[in-house]
Amino acid sequence: MLALPWSYLALLSLGYTLALTYGQLGWMAVVSVALLLVAGVAVRQQKLPVAHYLGHGLFVILALALALHWLPGFYNGRGIAPQRLTDDAVPFSMYLNQDKPLIGFWLLLACPWIVGRRSLRLGIYATALALTLSAVLALGGALLLGMISWAPKWPDHAWLWLLNNLLLVTLVEEALFRGYLQGGLSRRFQHLPHGENLALLMTSLLFGLVHLGAGWQWGLLASLAGVGYGLAYRFGGLGAAIATHFGLNLLHFAFFTYPMLAG
Repeated sequence: MLALPWSYLALLSLGYTLALTYGQLGWMAVVSVALLLVAGVAVRQQKLPVAHYLGHGLFVILALALALHWLPGFYNGRGIAPQRLTDDAVPFSMYLNQDKPLIGFWLLLACPWIVGRRSLRLGIYATALALTLSAVLALGGALLLGMISWAPKWPDHAWLWLLNNLLLVTLVEEALFRGYLQGGLSRRFQHLPHGENLALLMTSLLFGLVHLGAGWQWGLLASLAGVGYGLAYRFGGLGAAIATHFGLNLLHFAFFTYPMLAG
């Protein structure tokens, strides 16, 4: 039995508490939590393989619905009202979501293997190299596409953006895409030639696909960044993937047009 990753759960709980101060939950949210509990029990039990796979299937459906804010009972509060962070940027606003973090809680409780524990030194090396690669590919690509420009800044609400992005966005997304999907596919493909590379590539492409709603450019850039996040996870574990993803987002926010140049 794997030990639960209490440090990650504590960070996620801190973020969820922050989200609750800006929004509220309705009684219908209990339905989503109950379904996640059912999925978790099914996945954790070892006697019925069919129930195990059905639990994973139920979770995938619920994760999609939570990420797209389709499930009732979650009244996500707005932390930052619409505004231009620089004169040439499109307006930016931010909500502190209470539904999406449930994905992270489920993953850490039901599938603690997603952490992919590595030594601290290896995690630091993996983060440094992966962040450099991700910044060159994603931010460099955005500059070449004319989507962002050099724009150093640190607005008054930056601390709120920082906490939300680290605790409620990056941690959850990396637990799902790198820990659950890439880690799970790597397990499935471990007997295939270049199985880990295939898992990394598939997860990066899927990460790009979920960003296509913002335009093909963001889909492409997210896929390129996903390669860096995937390498960080592969060699440094979940902590390295989170640090790489957050580091890239922070570089974008603090030093370049955020979220992008106005058309």
